[in-house]
Amino acid sequence: MSAETPVARGSYLVNTIMACGNCHSPRDNAGAVIADRALSGGLTITTPSFTATAPNITSDRDTGIGDWTDAEIKRALSEGVRPDHGPLPGVPLAAVMPVGFYKALLPADLDAIVAYLRTVKPVRNLVPQPTYAAAVHREPYPEAEAGFADADFTRPARRGAYLVTIGHCMECHSTWSDGRSDYRNGLGRGGRPFGPALVQGLGANWHGAIAPNITSDSTSGLGGWSDAEIANAIRHGIARDGHHLALPMAFAFYAGLRDQDVADIIAYLRTLR
Repeated sequence: MSAETPVARGSYLVNTIMACGNCHSPRDNAGAVIADRALSGGLTITTPSFTATAPNITSDRDTGIGDWTDAEIKRALSEGVRPDHGPLPGVPLAAVMPVGFYKALLPADLDAIVAYLRTVKPVRNLVPQPTYAAAVHREPYPEAEAGFADADFTRPARRGAYLVTIGHCMECHSTWSDGRSDYRNGLGRGGRPFGPALVQGLGANWHGAIAPNITSDSTSGLGGWSDAEIANAIRHGIARDGHHLALPMAFAFYAGLRDQDVADIIAYLRTLR
């Protein structure tokens, strides 16, 4: 998909579309990521099923993933299982980790992510271990289950579908009920609520948000928006009417997306009904 080096490709994916630091980095009181502690552990999510703090994924050997093998990192990303050593050996990662989306990662991109994570400076930061009140459940994501191939990327909308999948956009932007997303009947239709009782660590002034409809519906979705307006919302968090979108929308990361990637994402969103 790219002539970049693996490390450069991995850096691009982690720091833009996948927005790993949106959860895995600590923030200041204003909600901004603390740059010199990036990826050293971040948000805490509290649900009836689990409480989990996004762990340290820097190369620190004691509190991060510095002593994980490449295969163990890949397994955590694509299967959601911790290594068979260290804290909670072999225990699944909490359901908030979007493994069902990362299953779609092409092998070269998975390799690139690991290559980049190996270059992230070690930051010593021990976060609390997760606690579980129920078995981990992950709702299968249809696009990831079907998979992608390099041959798909001759079509902008299909390439956009890949980016939206690994960006786990529909984890938030699909209808939500009984603690589960409805990817088959509510894809892109929004409605999932986020509030301080669920997410801790987004800053003192964050009071919650509801994921909007991003289908092409002309009334409740993006059907009446121009491509430039959608791009401005993705990259800068500014809606068509000028109001600022709220976290956890990861526009601070999406600001780094390349023009072609944004165009392809928009091409895909135009296909959602």
